[in-house]
Amino acid sequence: SICDYSFAKKSSLKVHMDAVHEEKKPNRCSICDYSSATKSNLKEHINAVHEAQKPNQCSICDYSCTRKGNLKIHMDALHEEKKPHQCSICDYSCTTRGSLKRHVNAVHEGKKPKQCSICDYSCTSKSNLKVHVNAVHEGKKPHQCSICDYSCATKGRLKIHMDVIHEGK
Repeated sequence: SICDYSFAKKSSLKVHMDAVHEEKKPNRCSICDYSSATKSNLKEHINAVHEAQKPNQCSICDYSCTRKGNLKIHMDALHEEKKPHQCSICDYSCTTRGSLKRHVNAVHEGKKPKQCSICDYSCTSKSNLKVHVNAVHEGKKPHQCSICDYSCATKGRLKIHMDVIHEGK
């Protein structure tokens, strides 16, 4: 077996295998470079990214998303600090199996399959590579501090900035 996922239907297994393990994503967005294995995921992408339709709203902060499951992950991770997936090698824990797998691959096995075409940077995910290209090679830093003129590429870095420089304000 390639991974720990299991499915009740063969068709679901095929979609998973094609999308995750063979990176077959024939459904392409006509607006950006996003592609997906299923038409429903493409429709969800268009609704969320290009039409700003994110009906699942967090009751504690301004986070919103398209899927109820993602809202639950958000609530568990950020507001309830639940991280049920524990690394068997170190003390790292996280909210999803996928995050744990990426951690093990990158940190313990040195696998970073996503390679920047401009420099020698490599990472575990397409989204991290996109953040790298936008920040390092295109100078895009969309996360702006509300107190000073600092800006950065990720929400995480902005949070660290707020905690360290502005003492969590």
